[in-house]
Amino acid sequence: MPFSGATGPSEESLWSSRPACREMESKVSEGGLNVTLTIRLLMHGKEVGSIIGKKGETVKKMREESGARINISEGNCPERIVTITGPTDAIFKAFAMIAYKFEEDITNSMSNSTATSKPPVTLRLVVPASQCGSLIGKGGSKIKEIRESTGAQVQVAGDMLPNSTERAVTISGTPDAIIQCVKQICVVMLESPPKGATIPYRPKPASTPVIFAGGQAYTIQGQYAIPHPDQLTKLHQLAMQQTPFTPLGQTTPAFPGEKLPLHSSEEAQNLMGQSSGLDASPPASTHELTIPNDLYRP
Repeated sequence: MPFSGATGPSEESLWSSRPACREMESKVSEGGLNVTLTIRLLMHGKEVGSIIGKKGETVKKMREESGARINISEGNCPERIVTITGPTDAIFKAFAMIAYKFEEDITNSMSNSTATSKPPVTLRLVVPASQCGSLIGKGGSKIKEIRESTGAQVQVAGDMLPNSTERAVTISGTPDAIIQCVKQICVVMLESPPKGATIPYRPKPASTPVIFAGGQAYTIQGQYAIPHPDQLTKLHQLAMQQTPFTPLGQTTPAFPGEKLPLHSSEEAQNLMGQSSGLDASPPASTHELTIPNDLYRP
Protein backbone atom coordinates (compact mmCIF):
# COMPACT_ATOMS: atom_id res chain seq x y z
CA MET A 1 0.00 0.00 0.00
CA PRO A 2 1.81 3.17 -1.15
CA PHE A 3 1.92 6.04 1.33
CA SER A 4 1.60 8.77 -1.28
CA GLY A 5 -1.16 7.50 -3.56
CA ALA A 6 -1.29 5.27 -6.59
CA THR A 7 0.40 7.79 -8.89
CA GLY A 8 3.01 9.00 -6.39
CA PRO A 9 6.44 7.64 -5.49
CA SER A 10 6.90 4.17 -4.09
CA GLU A 11 7.18 3.44 -0.38
CA GLU A 12 10.94 3.02 -0.67
CA SER A 13 11.38 6.55 -2.01
CA LEU A 14 8.77 8.25 0.19
CA TRP A 15 11.14 10.19 2.40
CA SER A 16 13.84 11.13 -0.11
CA SER A 17 11.28 12.22 -2.72
CA ARG A 18 9.91 15.04 -0.58
CA PRO A 19 11.93 18.30 -0.90
CA ALA A 20 10.57 19.64 2.36
CA CYS A 21 11.60 16.44 4.12
CA ARG A 22 15.14 16.57 2.74
CA GLU A 23 15.40 20.21 3.79
CA MET A 24 14.11 19.33 7.26
CA GLU A 25 16.64 16.52 7.65
CA SER A 26 19.46 18.88 6.65
CA LYS A 27 18.37 21.57 9.11
CA VAL A 28 18.10 19.05 11.94
CA SER A 29 21.61 17.72 11.33
CA GLU A 30 23.12 21.18 11.02
CA GLY A 31 21.33 22.44 14.11
CA GLY A 32 22.53 19.63 16.30
CA LEU A 33 18.96 18.79 17.30
CA ASN A 34 19.39 15.08 16.69
CA VAL A 35 18.63 13.78 20.19
CA THR A 36 16.29 11.00 21.28
CA LEU A 37 12.69 12.03 21.92
CA THR A 38 9.37 10.35 22.61
CA ILE A 39 6.23 11.83 21.07
CA ARG A 40 2.75 10.51 21.84
CA LEU A 41 -0.17 10.74 19.43
CA LEU A 42 -3.86 10.24 20.18
CA MET A 43 -5.71 8.49 17.36
CA HIS A 44 -9.16 7.10 16.69
CA GLY A 45 -9.57 3.45 15.76
CA LYS A 46 -9.96 4.14 12.05
CA GLU A 47 -6.74 6.18 11.99
CA VAL A 48 -4.88 3.44 13.82
CA GLY A 49 -6.15 0.85 11.36
CA SER A 50 -4.86 3.00 8.51
CA ILE A 51 -1.29 3.16 9.78
CA ILE A 52 -1.24 -0.49 10.85
CA GLY A 53 -2.33 -1.64 7.41
CA LYS A 54 -3.15 -5.14 6.23
CA LYS A 55 -1.40 -7.67 8.48
CA GLY A 56 0.66 -4.83 9.97
CA GLU A 57 2.51 -4.21 6.72
CA THR A 58 2.13 -0.42 6.72
CA VAL A 59 3.43 0.22 10.24
CA LYS A 60 6.26 -2.26 9.63
CA LYS A 61 7.32 -0.26 6.57
CA MET A 62 7.10 2.97 8.56
CA ARG A 63 9.37 1.55 11.25
CA GLU A 64 11.91 0.28 8.73
CA GLU A 65 12.06 3.48 6.66
CA SER A 66 12.02 5.99 9.49
CA GLY A 67 14.21 4.15 11.98
CA ALA A 68 11.81 5.21 14.75
CA ARG A 69 10.12 2.88 17.21
CA ILE A 70 6.35 3.08 16.68
CA ASN A 71 4.24 1.43 19.37
CA ILE A 72 0.43 1.31 19.46
CA SER A 73 -1.42 0.84 22.75
CA GLU A 74 -3.47 -2.31 23.18
CA GLY A 75 -7.09 -2.60 24.21
CA ASN A 76 -10.64 -2.34 22.96
CA CYS A 77 -10.68 1.46 23.07
CA PRO A 78 -12.24 4.06 20.77
CA GLU A 79 -8.95 5.93 21.09
CA ARG A 80 -5.41 4.57 21.03
CA ILE A 81 -2.02 6.03 21.92
CA VAL A 82 0.66 5.83 19.25
CA THR A 83 4.13 6.35 20.74
CA ILE A 84 6.98 7.37 18.44
CA THR A 85 10.50 7.18 19.90
CA GLY A 86 13.86 7.81 18.33
CA PRO A 87 16.31 10.48 17.19
CA THR A 88 14.55 13.61 16.01
CA ASP A 89 15.31 12.95 12.34
CA ALA A 90 13.68 9.51 12.66
CA ILE A 91 10.67 11.06 14.40
CA PHE A 92 10.22 13.56 11.58
CA LYS A 93 10.38 10.79 8.99
CA ALA A 94 7.75 8.80 10.90
CA PHE A 95 5.50 11.87 11.16
CA ALA A 96 5.91 12.49 7.43
CA MET A 97 4.83 8.94 6.60
CA ILE A 98 1.82 9.13 8.91
CA ALA A 99 0.80 12.56 7.59
CA TYR A 100 1.07 11.49 3.93
CA LYS A 101 -0.82 8.28 4.68
CA PHE A 102 -3.66 10.29 6.20
CA GLU A 103 -3.63 12.64 3.22
CA GLU A 104 -3.93 9.60 0.95
CA ASP A 105 -6.92 8.40 2.99
CA ILE A 106 -8.58 11.82 2.63
CA THR A 107 -7.99 11.80 -1.13
CA ASN A 108 -9.45 8.31 -1.47
CA SER A 109 -12.49 9.20 0.62
CA MET A 110 -13.18 12.23 -1.57
CA SER A 111 -13.33 10.11 -4.73
CA ASN A 112 -16.84 9.03 -3.68
CA SER A 113 -17.81 12.36 -2.16
CA THR A 114 -19.43 15.52 -3.52
CA ALA A 115 -17.19 17.73 -1.37
CA THR A 116 -15.26 20.33 -3.35
CA SER A 117 -12.67 21.38 -0.77
CA LYS A 118 -10.09 18.98 0.61
CA PRO A 119 -9.98 18.87 4.42
CA PRO A 120 -6.59 19.23 6.11
CA VAL A 121 -4.63 16.40 7.66
CA THR A 122 -5.07 16.48 11.44
CA LEU A 123 -2.85 14.94 14.11
CA ARG A 124 -3.27 15.15 17.88
CA LEU A 125 -0.20 15.18 20.08
CA VAL A 126 -0.37 14.36 23.79
CA VAL A 127 1.86 16.79 25.69
CA PRO A 128 2.51 17.17 29.46
CA ALA A 129 0.47 20.13 30.70
CA SER A 130 3.58 21.61 32.35
CA GLN A 131 5.09 22.14 28.87
CA CYS A 132 2.02 23.70 27.29
CA GLY A 133 2.73 27.14 28.75
CA SER A 134 6.07 27.25 26.91
CA LEU A 135 4.36 26.07 23.74
CA ILE A 136 1.75 28.82 23.96
CA GLY A 137 4.22 31.51 25.01
CA LYS A 138 3.61 34.81 26.76
CA GLY A 139 0.33 36.20 25.50
CA GLY A 140 0.18 33.41 22.92
CA SER A 141 3.32 34.70 21.16
CA LYS A 142 5.02 31.32 20.64
CA ILE A 143 2.04 29.47 19.24
CA LYS A 144 1.33 32.44 16.96
CA GLU A 145 4.91 32.29 15.70
CA ILE A 146 4.61 28.55 15.01
CA ARG A 147 1.36 29.05 13.10
CA GLU A 148 2.75 31.84 10.96
CA SER A 149 6.10 30.19 10.18
CA THR A 150 4.71 26.74 9.33
CA GLY A 151 1.27 27.47 7.90
CA ALA A 152 -0.23 24.82 10.18
CA GLN A 153 -3.11 25.39 12.58
CA VAL A 154 -2.17 24.59 16.18
CA GLN A 155 -4.62 24.38 19.07
CA VAL A 156 -3.74 23.54 22.70
CA ALA A 157 -6.65 22.10 24.69
CA GLY A 158 -7.59 24.11 27.75
CA ASP A 159 -8.42 21.05 29.86
CA MET A 160 -6.27 18.08 30.69
CA LEU A 161 -7.18 14.68 29.30
CA PRO A 162 -9.15 12.51 31.79
CA ASN A 163 -7.21 11.10 34.74
CA SER A 164 -3.91 12.54 33.50
CA THR A 165 -1.68 15.62 33.57
CA GLU A 166 -1.48 15.80 29.77
CA ARG A 167 -3.21 17.96 27.19
CA ALA A 168 -4.06 17.38 23.56
CA VAL A 169 -2.30 19.59 20.99
CA THR A 170 -4.11 19.47 17.64
CA ILE A 171 -2.16 20.20 14.45
CA SER A 172 -3.92 20.64 11.11
CA GLY A 173 -2.60 21.46 7.67
CA THR A 174 -0.70 19.97 4.76
CA PRO A 175 1.73 17.14 5.53
CA ASP A 176 4.71 19.45 4.93
CA ALA A 177 3.28 22.10 7.26
CA ILE A 178 2.66 19.46 9.93
CA ILE A 179 6.26 18.23 9.73
CA GLN A 180 7.59 21.79 10.12
CA CYS A 181 5.21 22.33 13.04
CA VAL A 182 6.25 19.13 14.82
CA LYS A 183 9.90 20.17 14.44
CA GLN A 184 9.25 23.46 16.22
CA ILE A 185 7.20 21.78 18.93
CA CYS A 186 10.09 19.35 19.53
CA VAL A 187 12.45 22.32 19.99
CA VAL A 188 10.12 23.80 22.61
CA MET A 189 9.84 20.48 24.43
CA LEU A 190 13.63 20.12 24.52
CA GLU A 191 14.11 23.67 25.80
CA SER A 192 11.36 23.35 28.43
CA PRO A 193 11.36 19.84 29.99
CA PRO A 194 8.28 18.70 31.97
CA LYS A 195 8.05 19.92 35.54
CA GLY A 196 7.19 17.37 38.21
CA ALA A 197 5.71 13.94 37.61
CA THR A 198 3.59 13.39 34.52
CA ILE A 199 0.50 11.16 34.75
CA PRO A 200 0.09 9.79 31.20
CA TYR A 201 -3.30 9.67 29.55
CA ARG A 202 -4.64 6.16 29.06
CA PRO A 203 -7.73 5.83 26.86
CA LYS A 204 -10.71 4.22 28.54
CA PRO A 205 -11.89 0.85 27.20
CA ALA A 206 -15.07 0.83 25.17
CA SER A 207 -18.21 0.16 27.17
CA THR A 208 -19.39 -3.44 26.92
CA PRO A 209 -23.00 -4.19 27.94
CA VAL A 210 -23.83 -7.21 30.10
CA ILE A 211 -27.14 -9.09 30.05
CA PHE A 212 -28.48 -11.96 32.14
CA ALA A 213 -30.54 -14.71 30.53
CA GLY A 214 -31.38 -18.16 31.79
CA GLY A 215 -29.21 -17.72 34.85
CA GLN A 216 -26.14 -16.98 32.71
CA ALA A 217 -24.28 -13.68 32.23
CA TYR A 218 -23.38 -12.62 28.70
CA THR A 219 -21.32 -9.78 27.25
CA ILE A 220 -22.32 -8.30 23.89
CA GLN A 221 -19.53 -8.27 21.32
CA GLY A 222 -20.66 -7.08 17.92
CA GLN A 223 -23.69 -9.14 16.95
CA TYR A 224 -22.96 -11.98 19.36
CA ALA A 225 -23.60 -12.69 23.05
CA ILE A 226 -20.51 -14.23 24.65
CA PRO A 227 -20.91 -16.16 27.95
CA HIS A 228 -19.31 -14.23 30.79
CA PRO A 229 -16.97 -15.82 33.39
CA ASP A 230 -18.66 -17.95 36.02
CA GLN A 231 -18.03 -15.57 38.93
CA LEU A 232 -20.44 -12.91 37.68
CA THR A 233 -23.08 -15.51 36.86
CA LYS A 234 -22.82 -17.00 40.37
CA LEU A 235 -23.08 -13.56 41.92
CA HIS A 236 -26.21 -12.82 39.90
CA GLN A 237 -27.77 -16.19 40.81
CA LEU A 238 -26.99 -15.56 44.48
CA ALA A 239 -28.65 -12.17 44.30
CA MET A 240 -31.77 -13.57 42.62
CA GLN A 241 -32.10 -16.38 45.16
CA GLN A 242 -31.26 -14.51 48.34
CA THR A 243 -32.03 -10.84 47.86
CA PRO A 244 -35.22 -9.55 46.24
CA PHE A 245 -34.63 -6.25 44.48
CA THR A 246 -36.31 -3.33 46.20
CA PRO A 247 -36.95 0.20 45.01
CA LEU A 248 -33.85 2.34 44.69
CA GLY A 249 -32.79 3.92 47.95
CA GLN A 250 -34.10 0.99 50.04
CA THR A 251 -32.35 -2.12 51.28
CA THR A 252 -33.75 -5.47 52.38
CA PRO A 253 -30.86 -7.66 53.63
CA ALA A 254 -31.62 -11.36 53.34
CA PHE A 255 -28.91 -12.39 55.80
CA PRO A 256 -26.09 -10.83 57.85
CA GLY A 257 -23.14 -9.89 55.71
CA GLU A 258 -21.32 -7.06 54.11
CA LYS A 259 -23.64 -4.76 52.20
CA LEU A 260 -22.05 -3.75 48.90
CA PRO A 261 -23.52 -1.57 46.14
CA LEU A 262 -23.44 -3.27 42.76
CA HIS A 263 -22.81 -0.48 40.23
CA SER A 264 -21.29 -2.40 37.35
CA SER A 265 -20.21 -5.74 36.01
CA GLU A 266 -16.60 -4.71 36.64
CA GLU A 267 -17.19 -4.16 40.35
CA ALA A 268 -19.23 -7.32 40.65
CA GLN A 269 -16.49 -9.44 39.20
CA ASN A 270 -13.82 -7.66 41.24
CA LEU A 271 -15.69 -8.80 44.36
CA MET A 272 -15.00 -12.37 43.34
CA GLY A 273 -11.31 -11.72 42.71
CA GLN A 274 -11.55 -11.19 38.96
CA SER A 275 -11.29 -8.17 36.66
CA SER A 276 -13.72 -7.98 33.79
CA GLY A 277 -12.55 -4.74 32.21
CA LEU A 278 -16.16 -3.65 31.67
CA ASP A 279 -17.55 -0.21 32.30
CA ALA A 280 -20.38 0.79 34.58
CA SER A 281 -23.98 0.28 33.53
CA PRO A 282 -26.28 3.34 33.64
CA PRO A 283 -26.97 4.65 37.17
CA ALA A 284 -30.70 4.08 36.66
CA SER A 285 -30.13 0.32 36.87
CA THR A 286 -28.18 0.44 40.15
CA HIS A 287 -29.34 -1.97 42.84
CA GLU A 288 -27.95 -2.79 46.24
CA LEU A 289 -27.12 -6.40 47.08
CA THR A 290 -26.02 -8.19 50.24
CA ILE A 291 -23.05 -10.53 49.88
CA PRO A 292 -22.44 -13.13 52.65
CA ASN A 293 -19.12 -12.73 54.45
CA ASP A 294 -17.86 -16.19 53.55
CA LEU A 295 -18.24 -15.41 49.81
CA TYR A 296 -16.73 -11.93 49.93
CA ARG A 297 -13.08 -11.88 48.93
CA PRO A 298 -11.85 -8.28 48.49
